[in-house]
Amino acid sequence: MKLHRLPFITETPVRVRPTFYALRPGGWRDYVTLLHPPYTLWHLSYVIWGAALAGAHHYDRLAVTLLAFFLAVGVAAHALDELQGRPLRTRISPVVLWTAAVLGLGVAVSVGIVGAVAVSPWLLAFVAFGLFIAPAYNLEWFGGRFHSDVWFALSWGSFPLLTAYFASAERLGGAAALGAVMALTLSLAQRALSGRVRRLRRRARSIEGQVLYNDGTVDDIDRRWATGPDERALLLISCSVFAGSLALLVASQ
Repeated sequence: MKLHRLPFITETPVRVRPTFYALRPGGWRDYVTLLHPPYTLWHLSYVIWGAALAGAHHYDRLAVTLLAFFLAVGVAAHALDELQGRPLRTRISPVVLWTAAVLGLGVAVSVGIVGAVAVSPWLLAFVAFGLFIAPAYNLEWFGGRFHSDVWFALSWGSFPLLTAYFASAERLGGAAALGAVMALTLSLAQRALSGRVRRLRRRARSIEGQVLYNDGTVDDIDRRWATGPDERALLLISCSVFAGSLALLVASQ
């Protein structure tokens, strides 16, 4: 669909939250918003899926892998993303964001190196990819070549699952491949939903109109009508993926 500019519209756009889970700006609330809680939970769930699919009950390795991905994705990647144009509109200073990004990635990489020494040197390949993709995606290196839906799904979906699987089983198998496809497609679905509502929340000046049904009833189209169902779906899916990961972990005991 082609979008047309309407230069005669000059009123100030309505100020809305940048995401459905964003808290009121300022203080500690900015740091909670920065973590993107539903999405961080969603992608950390892939770590649990990977460990459970491996069938090896190394809960110490699972805990360490969860910590590494929380620091790399939940903290560092989101801090780097906020440095790119302030999409969450937080008041966190650039110094603090850079510090969070560097420390988060640094500790995550250190944990990965220790894991490589203790478990398998092949883990260094996963560490290297994580160290590259976090800034490459969020800072849009190479002209944004790595900042795409596919790279998002590979990096924050398949990658955590495969890393956790390998950390537990010290190999990759058919279950890991199928799990990676599951994480990839679910992450692509996440982007399809979140990309639309994010665009409406952050860029739409106004949303208005009506839907007339065959029985004569009418729905007024507003911002809540346009974004609400997708956002509820995103929240419910994040909870479902987390609950499913725990169920699989319990079943694999």
